[in-house]
Amino acid sequence: MLRAERISKSYRASGGHVVAVDGASLQLERGQRLGLVGPSGSGKSTLAQVMAMLLAPDDGSLTVDGDRIDVWGVHCRCELRHRVQLVFQSPRMAVDPRLRVGEAILEPLVASRLLAARDAECAVLLHDWATRVGLTYDLLERFPHEVSEGQLQRACLARALIVAPRYLICDELSSMLDVSTQAALLEAIAAIQAEQELGVLLITHDRVLADTWCGEVADIRELAARSGEGEADATQRHASARAAALSALVRGRQRRAMPP
Repeated sequence: MLRAERISKSYRASGGHVVAVDGASLQLERGQRLGLVGPSGSGKSTLAQVMAMLLAPDDGSLTVDGDRIDVWGVHCRCELRHRVQLVFQSPRMAVDPRLRVGEAILEPLVASRLLAARDAECAVLLHDWATRVGLTYDLLERFPHEVSEGQLQRACLARALIVAPRYLICDELSSMLDVSTQAALLEAIAAIQAEQELGVLLITHDRVLADTWCGEVADIRELAARSGEGEADATQRHASARAAALSALVRGRQRRAMPP
């Protein structure tokens, strides 16, 4: 189980500190599909980075399958970091533009010295995960600026999954993509989750999408003491319309996948 308890985190700002998360508690089990919703600026991404061990909280605790996390970021043990993987909202901000798409997918294995880039096993893993997320082999030789946003997000998903995590956190994974690509990505994650008993936390501000795709949904405003002031109502209405279209696509794919 991935368990965050009473997480608080603030950032320095001109004139003082801005509280991003205040006392939030959340847990994710293996095989579970959990949605976390809330308006823009409510602390969802901050909580995601804490749960992925990328960001140290000011207060609170994080445990991964019973192991308490006391060291954060690159100083945290590689084996622990690989248990929880985070897919960011913007794929172009998440990859090194100097790496080819295939190299970006392999980056966590090579950086952790688990495999060398030229190992035969690397090539097998790369082609396997490219196929699973819907990338053709020719795309693996291109640079990030030579592929679409959706193709690059598929590569980021493959990069997260190639280290065999137990928990996957998707932070607004599909919000920058067209509806059809969103549905395809979610379908790929669902298939992989069924194979590997992967715990998935889907972070979104679209309640319709969360209700459609997730077994359970939590609202960050109910997890934390923060009131969630300054909600972006117009953004929420627009996003809900996109989510409604996406939910229809997802339901259609699910019906087609059901046996007669």
